[in-house]
Amino acid sequence: MATPAPLSKEELNVALSQISDWSIKDGKLHRQFQFASFVEAFGFMSSVALVAEAAGHHPEWFNVYNRVTIDLTTHDAGGITSKDIELASKVDKLAK
Repeated sequence: MATPAPLSKEELNVALSQISDWSIKDGKLHRQFQFASFVEAFGFMSSVALVAEAAGHHPEWFNVYNRVTIDLTTHDAGGITSKDIELASKVDKLAK
């Protein structure tokens, strides 16, 4: 499967309007999630790992106790692509 091209600024602005609470930080799609406990945060990360593996697209992430920070970018494309937007949308659904 070919690597998608990075999104233009206009495409990225449209995409950001469709996914809540995500922003651009250091050229990556960025969001922090907070849960009631470490166990909930870890369970969320496990669910995201399964979805990411199935998509063949893996997040950069960081966990401290009940917080999970996720950054998404398509390294092969050198920027944010539709793959990142799709994964962000799936991650949002898992967080609910």
